[in-house]
Amino acid sequence: MCLMLKTALENQYGRLLHSDRDPIPDVPAVYFVMPTEENIDRLCQDLRNQLYESYYLNFISAISRSKLEDIANAALAASAVTQVAKVFDQYLNFITLEDDMFVLCNQNKEIVSYRAINRTDITDTEMETVMDTIVDSLFCFFVTLGAVPIIRCSRGTAAEMVAVKLDKKLRENLRDARNSLFTGDTLGAGQFSFQRPLLVLVDRNIDLATPLHHTWTYQALVHDVLDFHLNRVNLEESSGTETSPAGARPKRKNKKSYDLTPVDKFWQKHKGSPFPEVAESVQQELESYRAQEDEVKRLKSIMGLEGEDEGAISMLSDNTAKLTSAVSSLPELLEKKRLIDLHTNVATAVLEHIKARKLDVYFEYEEKIMSKTTLDKSLLDIISDPDAGTPEDKMRLFLIYYISAQQAPSEADLEQYKKALTDAGCNLNPLQYIKQWKAFAKMASAPASYGNTTTKPMGLLSRVMNTGSQFVMEGVKNLVLKQQNLPVTRILDNLMEMKSNPETDDYRYFDPKMLRGNDSSVPRNKNPFQEAIVFVVGGGNYIEYQNLVDYIKGKQGKHILYGCSELFNATQFIKQLSQLGQK
Repeated sequence: MCLMLKTALENQYGRLLHSDRDPIPDVPAVYFVMPTEENIDRLCQDLRNQLYESYYLNFISAISRSKLEDIANAALAASAVTQVAKVFDQYLNFITLEDDMFVLCNQNKEIVSYRAINRTDITDTEMETVMDTIVDSLFCFFVTLGAVPIIRCSRGTAAEMVAVKLDKKLRENLRDARNSLFTGDTLGAGQFSFQRPLLVLVDRNIDLATPLHHTWTYQALVHDVLDFHLNRVNLEESSGTETSPAGARPKRKNKKSYDLTPVDKFWQKHKGSPFPEVAESVQQELESYRAQEDEVKRLKSIMGLEGEDEGAISMLSDNTAKLTSAVSSLPELLEKKRLIDLHTNVATAVLEHIKARKLDVYFEYEEKIMSKTTLDKSLLDIISDPDAGTPEDKMRLFLIYYISAQQAPSEADLEQYKKALTDAGCNLNPLQYIKQWKAFAKMASAPASYGNTTTKPMGLLSRVMNTGSQFVMEGVKNLVLKQQNLPVTRILDNLMEMKSNPETDDYRYFDPKMLRGNDSSVPRNKNPFQEAIVFVVGGGNYIEYQNLVDYIKGKQGKHILYGCSELFNATQFIKQLSQLGQK
C-alpha cells in the first residue's frame, strides 16, 4: 500500500500535493506532479518533515537540472537521500480526451490561449515563454508516441515559431544517441514502424469562423451549450416544486454530472451524429429497453403459474431457458437503462437550448453564409428578432458573416449592423478585434468553404415527434449535414496526400532526423502519408475534430490525431476576442 500525491484533481486514490497531510512514516509515497517551483518547494518540505518511508517522484514533464539539485540538497539536509527511491520524467504533459484527440495540459490555460498569442502588447520574452510551453508539451506527446515526425507549417505565424523550436528540440535529443528518447523499444513505436507520421502545425488565424459556428452534431453541441469539460458534462436538473402555506416556490436546481467516456457505447456511436439522429436513436433505445423489460416481466409471470395443467407445465418448461437467459442479461439491461437515462437528460438539455435560442436557424443560416448560398432571410432581420437567440448568438452570426465576406460591408451598412447589434444587447468588442484582424490578414486566401445543408423531405423525426417520445422536436428543423472539408481538413488533405495546392505549396518542411537543419519547402518524400497529427496553435474545437474524423472514414488504412493548445467553445472564444478588442 502506498500514498499517491498529485497536482491533478483529488480522487479516491490520491491526495493533493498542497493539502495538509500528517506524517505516515511507514508508508511509501508516489508523487505525480508538474516540476514547478511551488511543487518542488513543497516536495522538499515533505522531505525535511520526514513524512513518508520512501519517495517515488514522477514528473509530468522533464525536470530541469537546477530543480533536481534543489531536491537533492533538501534530501541531503534531511538525511533522506536513501529514501528517494526513484525519480522519473514521465513526459505526460498533455491530456488525451479521445483515442484520436489530445489537448495540452497546463495548469494556467491563459498562458497558451489565443488571446495570449495574439495580444498586440506581448513582449518577445512573453512570446518565447508561450512557444516554449507549447513545444515542451508537444515534445512530451511525441516521446510518448515513440515517433519523430515530419513537420509542416505555414509561414509567418505562431505555428512556424512552434515548428522551429520543436524541430530544434527533437534534433538535439536525437543527436545524443546515449540518452535519446526515440531509440530502442520506445512506447508506441510499433504504431509507426513502417512510416513516420506527419505533423501539420496550423495557426488558429487561418480560420476564425469555425470556432464561432453554431454546430449540429451531438458532441460539439454538448460542448457549445452545456458545461462540458474533460469529458464530463454538468447539468442543472429540477428537483420539483416545493409547496408551502403561501403556495408553490420556484423549482430548485440540482447539479448532476455525467461522464461521457469510451465505455459509453451510445456516446461512441452517436457523438458525431446530427442531433435529430441522436434524438431518434435515444427513442429507439428506450423502446428496445421497454420491450426487453416487458419480456422479463412476462416470463416471470409465467414462471409463477400454479396447478398441474399440462399446457401450463409445457409453457413453463419452454420459458425456463428464456428466463434464465433474461436474468443473466440483467446487468447489461441495467447498464443500458443507465445510458438511456443519461442521454435522455443530456439530449433534453441540449434540445432546450436549441428551441429557446433557435439554434437550428442559426446553424442553417451560417452554413449558407460560408458556402456562399443564396440567403432566404435578411441578416438584419435575424439580429433584430428578439426571439432569435441570445446577444452572443447574434454576435457569433454577424462575425461569421463579416469574416466570410469577400468584401467588407460599407461603412453605412456596418453602422446599421452595429446599431442593431447594440440594440440587441451585444458587446461590440469582438467585432472591433475581428476588424483589426481582417485588415491585418488582408484575407489573401479564399474564405472557408462549407457545404450546403439540406432538409430531408421524409421526416427523420417522425418517430421522435410522436406522442410517446421523450423529445418534443416540434418547431426544430430537420437539418442533415453534407460532408465538406473545413480549412484545417483541406490543409491536412493537401499535405498528407502530397497534393500541389496554392494553399499549402509554401508550407515549410522540417525533418528533425536530417543531419543538417536546412529548411526546404519541397519535401524529399513524395509518398502520401499514412498517419498524421494536426495541431492547432491558438486553440481548437470539436467541430474541426469531427470534420477530420468524417474525412478519414473515407481513407482506408490511414489515421489522424487532432490536437490543440486549448479546447474552447464559442462562448470562451468570443470572450477572448472581446478582451483583444478592448485594446
